[in-house]
Amino acid sequence: MSRSIDKNKKEIKKILASEILTPFLPSKRFADASKANRKGLIGISGGLQSVGVLDAFIHGIFPWPFECEYAKGKVKTLIGWFSVNPRCIFEFDRFHISRRLARTCRSGRFQVTMDTDFHGVISGCAQAHQSQGTWITPEIINAYTELHQFGLSHSIEVWRNGCLVGGIYGTAIRGFFEAESMFHLERDASKVALVTLIEHLKKQGFLLLDIQVINDHTASLGAIEIPRKEYLKRLHLALQKNISFESGVIS
Repeated sequence: MSRSIDKNKKEIKKILASEILTPFLPSKRFADASKANRKGLIGISGGLQSVGVLDAFIHGIFPWPFECEYAKGKVKTLIGWFSVNPRCIFEFDRFHISRRLARTCRSGRFQVTMDTDFHGVISGCAQAHQSQGTWITPEIINAYTELHQFGLSHSIEVWRNGCLVGGIYGTAIRGFFEAESMFHLERDASKVALVTLIEHLKKQGFLLLDIQVINDHTASLGAIEIPRKEYLKRLHLALQKNISFESGVIS
């Protein structure tokens, strides 16, 4: 296992040192994002590793597991790789905080930390979204946990009375942040995590916050959709910014 982690770490360092510095450099693992089908599908694989996830992100692609039935009702999980059109993002200056949410953030009701319980947050997201399918699979958890160990994936934790009650996690690559999922066990806990994340990204100088696909909840907070072509241009601009999330970097 340690040899596998060391190998992945070397490959990730290589990607961070060279590939993202050259705009539109083709991926060695995936087809061009612009060649996705109408549903945004680029390809399908039987599994994923942290290196593949990172490579996908810097080329405008993200993984989404799905269940496939085969052989008399047996089910297996496959990984779909997507570049949807349009793409959903948060514009920092259009993020909407209601007066009630602003009061909650100021109230001291919750305590907020960063990168203190990544496993708790990703596990909380997996449990919270079980009814929507098995898209946060053990493989997903392992890959993002490894990216967290390398200083690339991060979490915002929201606590109340010492208990984890909400959070959000995602991956930071230079000036780009790919937000994956959030959860809450108490009202507004996930929103407080999102507010904290966006304020931190703005402070650090990040250019792009990607949330992949829109829903009613994120739309109410100011999320917007942009054409994939524009998204890819903004992604490459963000990847040119030498910015750190400032909670541990790969070494």
